[in-house]
This record gives sequence, C-alpha cells and structure tokens, in this order.
Amino acid sequence: MFFTYLRRELRRRRKAALVVASGLALGIALVIVVNSVSNGMGRAQDKILQSLYGLGTDMTVTKAASATTGDAQRPRFRFDAKDDDGSTSQSSDRVMVQGFSTLASSTVGKVSSQQGVADAAGGLSLSVVKVDGQFTRGQFQQDSGGGRGGPGQGGGAPSGEVRGGGADFDINQYTVYGTDVTKSGLGPLTSSKITSGRGFRTSETDAKVVIADAAYAKTKKYKVGSKVTVKGVTYEVIGIATASSGDPAANLYLPLKQAQTLAGEKNKVTTIYVKATDSQQISAVKGTIQKNVSGTTVTTSADLADTVSGSLSTASGLASSVGKWLSVAVLIAAFLVAGLLTSSAVSRRVREFGTLKALGWKSGRVTRQVVGEAVVNGLVGGVLGIALGLAGAYAVTAVSPSLQAQLGSTGGGAGGVRGGFGGGFGGPGRQAAKSLDVALTAPVSVTTILLAVGLAVAGGLIAGAFGGWRASRLRPADALRRVE
Repeated sequence: MFFTYLRRELRRRRKAALVVASGLALGIALVIVVNSVSNGMGRAQDKILQSLYGLGTDMTVTKAASATTGDAQRPRFRFDAKDDDGSTSQSSDRVMVQGFSTLASSTVGKVSSQQGVADAAGGLSLSVVKVDGQFTRGQFQQDSGGGRGGPGQGGGAPSGEVRGGGADFDINQYTVYGTDVTKSGLGPLTSSKITSGRGFRTSETDAKVVIADAAYAKTKKYKVGSKVTVKGVTYEVIGIATASSGDPAANLYLPLKQAQTLAGEKNKVTTIYVKATDSQQISAVKGTIQKNVSGTTVTTSADLADTVSGSLSTASGLASSVGKWLSVAVLIAAFLVAGLLTSSAVSRRVREFGTLKALGWKSGRVTRQVVGEAVVNGLVGGVLGIALGLAGAYAVTAVSPSLQAQLGSTGGGAGGVRGGFGGGFGGPGRQAAKSLDVALTAPVSVTTILLAVGLAVAGGLIAGAFGGWRASRLRPADALRRVE
C-alpha cells in the first residue's frame, strides 16, 4: 500500500516534485563541481611539487650553503700559450657542488633509522663548466657577478674575458645529478620518464653510464649509445629521460659514486630524499629528524606549497574559501526551499490527509508517507545533481584552462630542494623565482559521488521533516473544514 500510494502521488504531483528535485539538484551539482575543481587544483599543485621533489618523496634533508660557498667555487682559468704562433688549443672542465653544503653519506643511514622513516636516499647536485677554444698568452677570469647569461641568470654560459691576450672559445655550462641507483623510487629522477633506452640497474653503483634529459640530449644530439665526456671520463648514454612536468632535475644523471669522484667529494651528498611510513605523520617525522640529526634543514611538500603563488594559488584559494562557502550557502537555501515547498504541498492536501485519518490512518503512517515522497524527490534531485555536476566537471576538464604557478625565491631551507638543478637558480642555496604552467582538470572522485548521494538523502529527509511535522498536526476535522 505504501509504495502504491507513493507512486500514485508522485505521478500526480510531477510538477511540484520536479521543482523540489531541481532545487536540490542545483545545490548538489555546485558541490560536485567545486569539489572536483578543488581536487584538480590539488593535483596540479602536487604535479608542480613533484617536478621539484620527485615522486615518492615526502621530504628532503639538506644543509644550508655557507656565505662563502658560491664565490669559493666559481671557476677561474689561466691559459698560457705554448705554441710558436703564440696560441694553443685547450679544454677544461670544472665540476662544482651546486645548491647546498655537502653532508656525509653516513647521514643517509642516520636519517633512515629515525622513527617514522620508511626509506631514504642521498643525491649529489653538481654544476659543470666546460671551456674549449684557442687562447693566446694571458689570463682568462670569469666575471665575479656571473655576467650575461651566467649562473646567476640561469640557463646560459658564464661570461668572462682574457686579459693581456686574445681568445676564441666556447663555454658550456650544464648540470649533473648523482643518484643512488639502488633506490630508484626516490629522488628527482623519478619525476622523469625513461622514453628511450633504459634506467640504471642496481648493480651500476659505480658504472660509467649516464642518463640524459630529453631536451638536453636533443640540443647535444645525444642518443642511446652516444658517448659523453666529463672531466676526461667517458660515459655511455644508456637512456633518455623526459620530465613529466616543469623543468628537468638535471641535464645528466650519473651513479652517485661517479658523481662524487668527479667532484672530489668522496662519501658526500647534498640532498637526502626521505619517504615516511605514514603520510599523515610527515610533520612528526620532520620534527624527529630535526631533533636527532643536527645541522640539517628538513623541507616537506607543505613547506614547498607555501612558496607557490600565481593564478594557481589564487584560484585554489578562491575554490577552497569562496567556492566552498558558496556551496554551503546554496545547499542550505536548497534544503530550506525544499522543506518549505513540501510543507506547503502538505497544506494543500489537508482534505486528503484529513480523510485518510478519518478512515483510520494514524499520524505516524501519514508522516511516513510524506517523508517517503520527500526522500524520493531528494534522490531524484541527487540523480539530476550528479548528472549536472559531472557535466560541469567534464566541461572544466575539456577546456583545461592553463594556470600559472610561481615558485618563489627561497633560501637554503624550504623551497630550495633542487638547489640549482637546471641552471635557472640564483646560485648555491638560493632558488630564483620561476613560473610553470599547468592545465587544470576537475577529476570527480568516488568520495564526491558518495557525498552527493548523502546530500540528496539528507535533503529529502529535511524536506520530509518539514512536511511530516505539518502532516502530523492535521486532524480529521480539518478535512471537513476544507470541504465547507
């Protein structure tokens, strides 16, 4: 009897039911779109941070560079001619630690043994300046300020001059990252995908092999099998890696021991990449490492996120504040309207419910009938809302508006994780502001759908509560008064 009466009444009052369902649908659709856009912005920010950190890394441990580190490591060359014509052809490589002061490799084990740490791996960031050319008698010295296109400007070659002579030479600066090949799941190389050749094998801890970044390889015409010479040592290119987002971590990747040998930094690392056993305890793990491993700076993804600005940050702030509050306001309004409309509909059915009570229906039965109708209206509104919400999220994903993320200039602590990879940073321990573009998507999660269903049921129950309360107050005599 309940379902028969329910079906008949909903069919008879289709327009009123549709009005209630539509109001709930708009509120639910807005919640889905806002939640999906927020999720998309979260993913966009994670993508930006992963391009700096590397996948699987929860935090990094570094040691801030000293005030004299940068100038002390600037390359200076003196080329004295030996040929009869007063000139000579020379080539020189200068390999320097880049980004931070070095830490002993034993620090990796100390960090790994801390409570809450699942795994840790060390890495060494290097910068190589290669000079080739014909030099006359005189002295070549790099400008202390980095000059046009120098390290302080990012991506170019350092400038310099030959004093007391002439020269025809080329200067090439590139970055090298020494990676722990036994820990392939940690470090910035994990934010790149091997698109040609292969990755490092765990047995190649001291092998003369190299992986080249795709963009750098294209510039230098490297391919799998090519030979690369660094400081007189020849390496074979075994793979080409393409950065998944943003700039690559380095131009060339070497086994850690080889990088340490090139730089003369035996058993030294610049960065320790850490994975926590529980992502919910990252803050606690950070505190533990800072307490027990003195002289280090621990940087988490949350610290890096604080340095992200630009349209991505602005849009994310609007979605998390204005968008969510707007969703709440619309939902409250939709619930109230649905309740009032249901209560009003009950008032128009005074004769009907009064008659039913006169025939023996108790107030509880009438109330259950009204609540049942309201819940069905809520579920219909939920279905419509989910459809509208999915359509809105799909539209955002289809358009994929481009947002800009600016990574602010930071010191040797938060934000300086990559320390100078890619040549676009302001010297050791300093990271100059840089911008990355990321496409916005609006992924709809199962949690969001379940939330929408819950809101639909809640809306129906709230509307049913209004209508049920009104119906419970009706008396058989109300039907007679309505007839008169």
